[in-house]
Amino acid sequence: MSTAQRRGRRPGSPDTRAAILSAAREHFAAAGFGGTTIRAIAADAGVDAALVHHYFGSKDDLFVAALALPVDPRELLTTATLGPAEQAAEPLLRTFLSVWDDPGLQPGLLATVRRVLEPGGDKLIREGFLPVVIIPMGERLGVDRPDLRMPLVASQVIGLILARYVLRIEPIASLGTDELVGIYGPVVQRYLTGDLPVQ
Repeated sequence: MSTAQRRGRRPGSPDTRAAILSAAREHFAAAGFGGTTIRAIAADAGVDAALVHHYFGSKDDLFVAALALPVDPRELLTTATLGPAEQAAEPLLRTFLSVWDDPGLQPGLLATVRRVLEPGGDKLIREGFLPVVIIPMGERLGVDRPDLRMPLVASQVIGLILARYVLRIEPIASLGTDELVGIYGPVVQRYLTGDLPVQ
């Protein structure tokens, strides 16, 4: 019997990736991003930590993969935030809306939201999505105090997603992209670059 077999390690197989993702989802949901280690995920999946890195690269990449999103939000948001911070709200909102309005992507996105709404799912947003995806976007834009501003931005976008796509609250569910950008844009832009009554 080989050393790998004696330690109960899984060989590289089609099931290995799924086992790593399953373990990752459980750990991220239970312990949050900060409290989860690649070593712990690897142990639960029965693989070497090096194999986790081989399949997924960094811990950030594994977190995004574990969300099972149909698109990588980091790539989308990087494209949406290439311009100056003072003009970032409109492209940011248009990017979110175009992705969510895509009938091919919406089912997967809705499944992810429902998973976040399950017990423990709040950690996926609070300790994962915010530090891995949202706050780095603010840092790329060069906004001051991204640790304050970007959660405020997220509060608006998450609220819009829930109202329009999950709860389907009217008239939000039926408004066009231009109308929504016109309504939400000034608020999001204020959160990005405007004065905030917070010291």
